[in-house]
Amino acid sequence: MNVLFYYFLILNGIAFILIGYDKHLAKARRQRIPELLLLSIVFWGGTIGSGLAMFVFRHKTSKTSYLWKYWGIVFVQALFVFLWIRY
Repeated sequence: MNVLFYYFLILNGIAFILIGYDKHLAKARRQRIPELLLLSIVFWGGTIGSGLAMFVFRHKTSKTSYLWKYWGIVFVQALFVFLWIRY
């Protein structure tokens, strides 16, 4: 269980940093981090770090297509956890 805790801790830290860095790149008008990479990190468990970073940095909060994908992943993860706990 310790390994799983550190896995999610590190992954959420990376997600938080990447969203913040993408915001920095956006302000500097430089090449951005691909959405596929950001959403992949969310998919693999960086949901909390990514969501917190979106709130803190106010980044990706007005892009509807990104938000639909983000919340779709969150829904699938919640459903998976519910079914795993239930059975």
